[in-house]
Amino acid sequence: MARFFKDNLLTLATMAGAAAGVALGLSLKSMGDGIYTPREASYVGYPGKLFLNMLKCLILPLVVPSLIASIGSLDFRMSGKVGLRAVCYYMTTTLIAVTLGIILTVSIRPGLANTEEQLEQRPAGRNTTTTDTLLDLLTNCFPPNLIQATMQQYKTQLVYPGNVRIEDPSSGAMLDPLVRETWRMEGEWSSSTNILGLVIFSVVTGVAISLSGEDGRPLLLFFRSTSHVMMKMTSWVVHLAPIGVCFLIAGEILHMKSVLAELSKLAWYLVVVILGITLQGFVILPTIYSVITRKLPFGFIASMGPALATAFGTASSSATLPITINSLENGNKIDPRISRFVLPIGATINMDGTALYEAVAAIFIAQMVGMNPSLGQVVIISITATAASIGAAGIPHAGLVTLVMVLETVGLPSEAVSIIMSVDWLVDRVRTAVNVLGDAFGAAIVAHLSRDELGQTAGDWEDEEMVDMEKSKLMEIVKFDSATEEEKVQLVMEDTKEVVLPTASPTELTYSSMATRNKSKCCERC
Repeated sequence: MARFFKDNLLTLATMAGAAAGVALGLSLKSMGDGIYTPREASYVGYPGKLFLNMLKCLILPLVVPSLIASIGSLDFRMSGKVGLRAVCYYMTTTLIAVTLGIILTVSIRPGLANTEEQLEQRPAGRNTTTTDTLLDLLTNCFPPNLIQATMQQYKTQLVYPGNVRIEDPSSGAMLDPLVRETWRMEGEWSSSTNILGLVIFSVVTGVAISLSGEDGRPLLLFFRSTSHVMMKMTSWVVHLAPIGVCFLIAGEILHMKSVLAELSKLAWYLVVVILGITLQGFVILPTIYSVITRKLPFGFIASMGPALATAFGTASSSATLPITINSLENGNKIDPRISRFVLPIGATINMDGTALYEAVAAIFIAQMVGMNPSLGQVVIISITATAASIGAAGIPHAGLVTLVMVLETVGLPSEAVSIIMSVDWLVDRVRTAVNVLGDAFGAAIVAHLSRDELGQTAGDWEDEEMVDMEKSKLMEIVKFDSATEEEKVQLVMEDTKEVVLPTASPTELTYSSMATRNKSKCCERC
C-alpha cells in the first residue's frame, strides 16, 4: 500500500486538488447571498491562472524541439508508418465517438424535455461556411511566417452584403444576402497559436534531419538537449498541478449565478453528453487498447491521472500537453520518440470528446426547436462534427465556436448555442479529459505497433554512439602522429598529469616480498 501511494502521489494529489476546488467553490457560494462579482471570482481563480500561464508558456519550447528530435531520430520510412498508424487511429475513434453520440441522442431524445426553453438573442458569430473552415485548416498547415504562427491563426471572414441583392463592383457577381457562398471573403488573423502549422514545420524539419545523415546530427543533438531541458522544467510545473487545478475550478464555480439551477435546467442534456463521453473514454478506448496491446488498461489510466485532472481543471488539451507527455513517458514508459511525435498532432486534430459533444448538442438543439433531423441531416451532422472537431483549437470553449458551424450546416439557428452555454464549463472539462486520454491511448497503441521498428532504431543508435567513440579515439591518434616532438611531449604530459599512481608500502616493493619470503637468501646464509 505504501508503494502504491508513493508511485501515485502526484495523481492522488491532483485529484484531491480537483475535489478541494469543488468544495472551496461551493463553500464560498454558500456564504452570504452567494453572489460574487467577476473581480472577486477572478481573485479566487488567480493562482490557477498563474498555473495555466506556466503550462501555456511551455507548449512551444516543449512541442517543437521534442517533435523535431523524435522525427529526426526515426528512420524516414518508419516516420511514415508511425504517422499513418496515428492518423488511422484518430479517424477511427473520432467516427466512433460521433456515431455513439448520435445513437444516444436519437434514442434518449433529451431535447423533448426542454422545448419550453427560450432562445437568447446573442450577437452573430463569425460568418463562415464549412468549406471555409476546412480550407482555413489547410491554410494554417503552411504558415507564411513562423514567428507569426506562434501568436496568430488565419481565418476566413465573410462580409455581409446588406439586406438587398447587390452587384460586386470589382467582379460583377451578384451578392445575395441569403446565400453565403456569394458573399465577399476577407482574411483575418486571430490571436491564437497556430499549433498545427508549427507541428507540420517540425515534422518536415525532423524528416530533413533524418535524411541529412551525419550532416544533420549536430542539429539533432541540439534539439534533443533542448527537449531534455524543457522536460525538466515541465516536471517542476507538474508538481504545482494540485494547487492550480483547485483554484481554477473554484474560480469557475464562483462565476456562476446558481450552480444547482444551471445543472437542473439541462439535466437530460448533461446526462446524455457525460454518458457518451464516459463510454467513449472509459469503455470503448480502453477496449481498443486492450485488444491491440493485449494489456489491461487500468494501470495505464491510473498513470495518466495527473494529465486527466489537469485537463479537467484547465479545459485545454494544448495546455495539458506537457503533463500528458510527462505522464506517458514516466508513468507508462512510452518511447519518447513516439509520444513526442504522436501527442502534439493528437492535441491538434484528435478530439473524441469534442466530436461526440458536437453531434449530441446539434441533435439536442434540433429536438428542442421542434425539428426532427432526417437521415441525410444526421449524416451531414456526423461529417460536419468530425470536421469541426479536427478544426477545433485545444483551448477552453473552442467547441462552442465550431458548434455554430455545425448548426448552420443543417439550418439550425446559431443563437441556440446560448441554451447550453450555462453548463458548457462542466461539459468542456469532461470532454477535454477524454480528448487527452484518447491521445494517450493513441500514443500507446502506435508505440506497441511500432515496437519492432523502434528496436531496430535503438540498435542503430548504439552503433552510431560506438562509431562516434571510435572516431574520437582515431582522431586523437592522428593528432598525436602528426604532432612535432615538442607537441608530443606536451600531449603526453597533459594526458598523464591527472593520473595518480597507487601508493605502495615498502614491503610490497622489495624483491623478497615479491618472492613470497620474509628475507633474502643472503641473510638466510648468515
